[in-house]
Amino acid sequence: MASYKMHLLVCGGTGCRASESAKIVEELSVEIKRVGLENDAQVLTTGCFGFCEKGPIVKVVPDNTFYTQVKPGDCKEIIEEHILKGRKVKRLLYEDPTTKEHIEDSKHMQFYQKQIRIALRNCGFIDPENIDEYIARDGYSALAKVLGEYTPQQTIDIIKKSGLRGRGGGGFPTGLKWEIASKNKADQKYVVCNADEGDPGAFMDRSILEGDPHSIIEAMAICGYSIGATKGIIYIRAEYPLAISRLKVAGRQCRAYGLLGKDIMGTGFDFELELRYGAGAFVCGEETALIRSMEGFRGEPTVKPPFPAEKGYMGKPTNVNNVETFANVPAIILKGADWFSSIGTEKSKGTKVFALAGKINNVGLIEVPMGITLREVIYEIGGGIKGGKKFKAVQTGGPSGGCLTEKHLDVPIDYDNLIAAGSMMGSGGMIVMDEDDCMVAVAKFYLEFTVEESCGKCAPCRVGNKRLHENLEKICNGRGTTEDVEYLKNLGKVIKDTALCGLGQTSPNPVLSTIEHFYDEYLAHVTERRCPAGQCKALKLYTIIADKCTGCTACVRACPVAAITGEKRQPHVIDAEKCIRCGACFDKCKFSAIHVQ
Repeated sequence: MASYKMHLLVCGGTGCRASESAKIVEELSVEIKRVGLENDAQVLTTGCFGFCEKGPIVKVVPDNTFYTQVKPGDCKEIIEEHILKGRKVKRLLYEDPTTKEHIEDSKHMQFYQKQIRIALRNCGFIDPENIDEYIARDGYSALAKVLGEYTPQQTIDIIKKSGLRGRGGGGFPTGLKWEIASKNKADQKYVVCNADEGDPGAFMDRSILEGDPHSIIEAMAICGYSIGATKGIIYIRAEYPLAISRLKVAGRQCRAYGLLGKDIMGTGFDFELELRYGAGAFVCGEETALIRSMEGFRGEPTVKPPFPAEKGYMGKPTNVNNVETFANVPAIILKGADWFSSIGTEKSKGTKVFALAGKINNVGLIEVPMGITLREVIYEIGGGIKGGKKFKAVQTGGPSGGCLTEKHLDVPIDYDNLIAAGSMMGSGGMIVMDEDDCMVAVAKFYLEFTVEESCGKCAPCRVGNKRLHENLEKICNGRGTTEDVEYLKNLGKVIKDTALCGLGQTSPNPVLSTIEHFYDEYLAHVTERRCPAGQCKALKLYTIIADKCTGCTACVRACPVAAITGEKRQPHVIDAEKCIRCGACFDKCKFSAIHVQ
């Protein structure tokens, strides 16, 4: 095997691939060969580095140089200057937005400094399609340790002691879930990985599967040994073609190495794995709906009990964990329960992966210790609000979560604190909003998603969420009343108390949290017929500032309903009754004479 002096690691996650990272890999390889360094430098495709805002990323090791926003046209310069002459390409280095200094090493970037990467430990470091690279970073050592040193119950005890809780949203203790499944006797048991990630703005699980598929396979095998299961199933949405491709490659490599199939590592333990594809139904993220879908039925949740650990797939005991939960398992086995439990808070151990998105400077994938505050995440790791705007709210937990405000910025992030604040951890979506966002419209957006994704099995979710959405539309269209706001609160509480599954039980959270924290904004919509953020089209009022209007008639020609009148070279007037709030006049005016409120 060739021994290279330098490696160029190129992000091969979905986001960077959409920005031509595959072409960058090709161009770097061509340039290395052109200058005759093919025996000294190697180009590798890796998983996501997390810093999506600055992708595509190229990282040069061993000097750890971190190039951002690289384009295929930059490859020649990188090879000629950095690899051949040892001179770093300054213009491609990350520029700190505060100090304006160019930072060469990612370890010195504020984005990474407070992160602790456990679930993401291999993403950005290894070629996800090369099992040898995974093994070189202790891959499958945890499985070997479990099979060689621990009984199934001892393995479960380690996971219980670690304090690992489900990262899919529910937060149920993982070790306890494994133990329940292990105690239910059956001729066949199943381990299921829930990779049906469907939250708007969330890409945690996808990135782990794309960047480190072997860690999930290893963890599922460990779980199978612990609970007495010989079959594993990864339920993944078909919209994740890259993750599916890399899982297939990883599975073939494992079988070739004897790490899947019969008599793994000569221990007598058998474990086989298969993929099942989902059609993108959000409700199939709920474990009983997921199981129904795998069985070939409509993806609808079932009443619990019985729980899947008792009667799951094909009526057999089934353990279901999500991708991030499994990703933590090999590290816990190798480093110990005490190591993992030393990170985080008393009731929320370890780290959490978040997809940081919205009106924030550093959009990306982050992994932070439980107990870190929202302020640290948004202003230090996230780099603050885009365009110097004022922070308004952050939505945690996706469509099932709630909106938190400035007064919550110092709340430690863990399961219990987020619930107490009116939101939830969820699977890890974190969307930041600024002063230009209308919170009524935000609540409506999430309800649109929930209404669309409801399976329709229970009336509280099927009918109740539709009524919530209709009232929000009424308010955003300027036809709402204070009674409608009270109706939203009352109906939301009823839906939470009566819906069948987690989707329905949490769907009113965006509505209830925005009413609680932004009640004045709702009142402005229903009493003043005004949207303070200026986002609700029906509530916008267009007027012409007489002192600025030159009478050029550009607005008259642009108006599709002839709502603007006036003589040439004289101030014009907008008829509010005729105006349809299309904004065409505002876009055409060159003299800033159109006022919108």
